[in-house]
Amino acid sequence: MLIWCSVLLLLGLTAFLDTIFTQNEIFRTINSVLFMLVSLGLLVRTSTKQRIGRRESYQKRIQELERQIKELTQTERSPRKTKVEV
Repeated sequence: MLIWCSVLLLLGLTAFLDTIFTQNEIFRTINSVLFMLVSLGLLVRTSTKQRIGRRESYQKRIQELERQIKELTQTERSPRKTKVEV
């Protein structure tokens, strides 16, 4: 993520310098395409990480619920002491 942000910063700085020095028109199109591709990459990576994090939280919750179910079934199956009347 740090590398992607560094690339975006570098592209932004070169775009700023291009507006100051008004170089070639081709540089602006290349810079804008690179900027869009890097931004798209960041968007995809961020959404993927969010989905992975959400899935991990669901898995933890499922494990917790399975543990609770196991505890409840064990307490129900444990033999209860009852008095036998004669």
